[in-house]
Amino acid sequence: MTKTGIKITFIQINPDGNVLVALIDLKRKTVMSGYLSALIKPYFKFTLVMLFACVCSFVKGQDRSATGNTGLPYSNYYTLANKLNNFKQAIATRKNVTVTFLGGSITYNPGWRQMVCKYLTDKFPNTDFHFIAAGIPSLGSLPHAFRLQRDVLDSGKTDLMFIEAAVNDRVNHTDSLTQVRALEGIIRHAKRSNPNMDLIMMAFADPYKTNDYNKDLIPVEMANHQMVAEHYNLPFINLGKEVHDKISNKEFSWEGDFKDIHPAPFGQQLYFENIKSLLNACFDSKAKKITEPPLPKPLDKANFEDGSYYNIRNARYKSGWLIDDNWKPTDGVGTREGFVNVPVLSSAIPGSTLSLPFNGTAAGIAIVSGPDAGTISYRVDNGTENTIDLYTEWSSMLHLPWYLLLGSDLKPGDHTLTITISQLKNKNSKGNACRIVNFLVNK
Repeated sequence: MTKTGIKITFIQINPDGNVLVALIDLKRKTVMSGYLSALIKPYFKFTLVMLFACVCSFVKGQDRSATGNTGLPYSNYYTLANKLNNFKQAIATRKNVTVTFLGGSITYNPGWRQMVCKYLTDKFPNTDFHFIAAGIPSLGSLPHAFRLQRDVLDSGKTDLMFIEAAVNDRVNHTDSLTQVRALEGIIRHAKRSNPNMDLIMMAFADPYKTNDYNKDLIPVEMANHQMVAEHYNLPFINLGKEVHDKISNKEFSWEGDFKDIHPAPFGQQLYFENIKSLLNACFDSKAKKITEPPLPKPLDKANFEDGSYYNIRNARYKSGWLIDDNWKPTDGVGTREGFVNVPVLSSAIPGSTLSLPFNGTAAGIAIVSGPDAGTISYRVDNGTENTIDLYTEWSSMLHLPWYLLLGSDLKPGDHTLTITISQLKNKNSKGNACRIVNFLVNK
């Protein structure tokens, strides 16, 4: 058994009680992580025992490693495009460089992200890197497009951004058109904030994509990520295709090695090795003078490049709605960081109506959808009234951040979004609640 060199221990207790434990072995460049049960409060002593056992088992190390690839080459699964020329030039000419990681839980959790950070700091010891961790579990391309300004760009100029949304776009049932408009909006918004920014688009693995590839189908999310990356001359890594092909090549198995959408340490390491291969290939070529080519014409003029959050205090209502300046659930059900202990505009009274005047071409809501999530009816201006169920397949166990687009491809100018709590509700829901954390507006 290879000896380990554990340098970093990560223990996170989530608001829902789940404990995430991770150990990063810097000698072997591996990450070992896992979740413990959410039964912390009533069984705290038992959890500590389990935590200790979990840590001990991790420290023993793992025989299976994704380092030293001897199978299908990593280069089969990425394109170099602009070879990160501007990022290389930033490293060569500046002391301070910023790298951002925008994604969902696979980016949020310990693993490939920390390994990339260490890779960069080791490779360029004279550069002072600032890393922005902008991963939020459950969020895909639509949320990213509207949170980009607050969660990333307001923190300063980014030189390199990693973007991933393919897993949550599938799981959250984001339609193909919305995926393209959101992904393109992210790229154009980011490039407008800093024309010299380089970006890497990535698409991670999940069983749905593996099944598609098994049927000789290209998953919609992969096609959309690749199409947008090619249009803007960005590097793209198809990690979902890599996982499928390497499993078919009998290099490892999903059940025994990768194990889950949230990869086991083996999967996190595999992701890192591929990203490192791309970065090495880019760094092997000399940096040229920074270029600022104009943005190409958009793939879709209705993309969300001007997307941002719109404060809930802009809503108008008479009764039935209330703003809680520090909302937290009272039912003991878990939450996501950033969507608890924040202002929330809510109502659970059927018939309660609000209106939101806004200026733009698209609008929506970012809500928390818990066990009592209801149904709303909505319309933009005098358009057709539609109904949407706010309850999700995860709402019974989590007050889930959930983003809904309620109007898009609108004529530029002033509009009004109207939302009413419906008497209808999902058969599994305990109530009629609508809890809005932010409105979404594309100006």
